[in-house]
Amino acid sequence: MNDETKTLKEIESSLPASDSVDKLYESLSRIVGDDKITESNIVFIATNLMQIVEKYPSLNGSKKKALVIHVLKRFVILFVLGMVAQGHLLEYDLSKLHIISNTLQAIAIGYLIAALIMLNMKVKWQVSITAGMLLLFWGLMAWIPVSGYGAGSLTPDGNLAISIDKWILGSFQDGTTYSWILSGLTFACTVLLGVFAGYILRSDIHKKKNLLRLTAFGFFCTGLGLLWSLVFPIIKHIWTSSFVLLSGGICILLLALFYLVIDVWGWRKWAFVFKVIGMNAIGVYMVTRLFDFRVIANVFVGGLVERLGTWNALFQGMAGFAVIWLILYFMYTKKIFIKI
Repeated sequence: MNDETKTLKEIESSLPASDSVDKLYESLSRIVGDDKITESNIVFIATNLMQIVEKYPSLNGSKKKALVIHVLKRFVILFVLGMVAQGHLLEYDLSKLHIISNTLQAIAIGYLIAALIMLNMKVKWQVSITAGMLLLFWGLMAWIPVSGYGAGSLTPDGNLAISIDKWILGSFQDGTTYSWILSGLTFACTVLLGVFAGYILRSDIHKKKNLLRLTAFGFFCTGLGLLWSLVFPIIKHIWTSSFVLLSGGICILLLALFYLVIDVWGWRKWAFVFKVIGMNAIGVYMVTRLFDFRVIANVFVGGLVERLGTWNALFQGMAGFAVIWLILYFMYTKKIFIKI
């Protein structure tokens, strides 16, 4: 066992079972790849990440080094998985390769920046840096001119963020209007909003007070995002500062809703179907990118699908989902969980 592994084991053994280092690693396995819900995924990752770092706000020496090394490893793994999922890495053709093109890579970038900030800064500085990055991104987008478009352009092909991607990535840019490099600043802010939600949930007060604080925080972010959008529009493809606050605020409000239902009211059984997926979400995301489970489903329902007319696509999709869920349920019962 190397020194790095020993150090992590020491950290893990000194934490309560519910706050073990495995929680940090497990959180990375709960990613759902659909970029329409990326915000909630990152909130969940950040909340779990916070559970470890909050216990050691002043880590130094070998313990801190071990955590940094593991953060870097997981960043690399997520980044490479993104290239496999959507960057054509497995086609082994440089002319088709896209270096950054996937939600997992946005999560990886945000996770890396946020983790390093959390490992090195106290809470008040984490808040200040988050606000600073949101303002910095706005300032850069508003004031730095783009050749042929000038300063402040937010058009799909003429904004600063996409121009930087095209300039740095060249032929490896993914050809879409999504930006990745400069937007790493705001990806990190999304993660850090989740961190702050995690601080609220883990505060030593009554659950109902936690709920009120979390709800207030969600409304604050949502309202501020809407106000900011009057001068800096909400644009998902660029991940603008107003988008970060609005989408993050909505997801914090959803988190508050689930906290109310599951933790305050204690209604947990209904969520089992989602728990089965969440325990192996990174695995199911990757295999569904590589394989079409509707083909397996058609072995059982293909003849029926042909008779459903306009409903055939929906039924076929549901059948494919059922196949995936049953595989995940088998893995769950056997305690097979894919972690990175």
